[in-house]
Amino acid sequence: MKLAMIGFGQAGGKIVDKFLEYDQRTQSGIVRAAVAVNTARADLMGLQNVPEENRVLIGQSRVKGHGVGADNELGAEIAEEDIDEVQGAIDNIPVHEVDAFLIIAGMGGGSGSGGAPVIAKHLKRIYTEPVYGLGILPGGDEGGIYTLNAARSFQTFVREVDNLMMFDNDAWRQSGESMESGYAEINEEIVTRFGILFGAGEIGGGDDVAESVVDSSEIINTLAGGGVSTIGYAAEGVEMQSSGGLLSRFTGGGGGQAEDTAHTTNRITSLVRKAALGRLTLPCEIQGTERALLVMSGPSPHLNRKGIERGRKWLEEQTGSMEVRGGDYPVNEPSVASVVLLSGVTNVPRIKELQQVAIEAQDNIDDIQQESQTNLENLVEDDEDELDPLF
Repeated sequence: MKLAMIGFGQAGGKIVDKFLEYDQRTQSGIVRAAVAVNTARADLMGLQNVPEENRVLIGQSRVKGHGVGADNELGAEIAEEDIDEVQGAIDNIPVHEVDAFLIIAGMGGGSGSGGAPVIAKHLKRIYTEPVYGLGILPGGDEGGIYTLNAARSFQTFVREVDNLMMFDNDAWRQSGESMESGYAEINEEIVTRFGILFGAGEIGGGDDVAESVVDSSEIINTLAGGGVSTIGYAAEGVEMQSSGGLLSRFTGGGGGQAEDTAHTTNRITSLVRKAALGRLTLPCEIQGTERALLVMSGPSPHLNRKGIERGRKWLEEQTGSMEVRGGDYPVNEPSVASVVLLSGVTNVPRIKELQQVAIEAQDNIDDIQQESQTNLENLVEDDEDELDPLF
């Protein structure tokens, strides 16, 4: 799947930068174009892989390149005012060559949480390609203003994109880690999971062809319908062998050292379970998931149709969804990995907790004005209180 990525704010810019590094390292070909937008000049200067001409500094007349200081209402206002500057960079993107836009932002700060929904609304008005969001939730220890920003940005962002994929820092930060090293590891986790997902179907000339092809249309169909998505991941090291081509899929191996078919199938089904029931990017109950997609990656001799089909059926049983797609993504790496995309999840404790904490924090912030109120759709439909959206 070929994406035009837009990183908004500090976290969004760093993750887009990391995606570009991943793309170069793996030659996955998923990042067709990348743009970084920020109100802080220093954050843009710290990027290493985003081309300088695609680094857009906005809000210079108001904040002089120093950022918005976690004020996401100001971040949203500046994004609205300077939308033409952002569009100038997007105009250089060969949109006819991309399958979708992906807007990436940390939801706790000011620039990203305020600006990401603005650019999403703008892109959906102009282009026919899907517009997805990847939102990073702040840790619970980062402070009340960041929690409030995240809650308000969430309900606005999820409304403006075709699907909002989430990553919860609280579920991934290790105790005792410094913030800098912790976020560096988190960004690596994000890029690994989403890289395999979006890389499916983007096969180079020298690569093996997938037996059960997962292409961009499968991903788009899984994300269709809106709502919130989370991703599970599990991997296991394997010995590299010379590829046996499609024949090896039916024998279970290749290169004269055929791996037992049952062992290959069992490994795949085990990895699917670990991915779905392990640490998701946004922890949730998988029962009730509307749609799901399974992608198995690894050397061709260690992938087979039977294992993928069993994994797909198990996901149907666990989620209760009849819209579960699956396929393989052959890569020349010494590991077999399972990526499970769960789309349209509804039972998400972290979102409900975020909403409640933010409502309490909002009562103590004098400069937040009363605005039109909406629910967090079905995620918080039982809450008696509602939270002000950004716009």
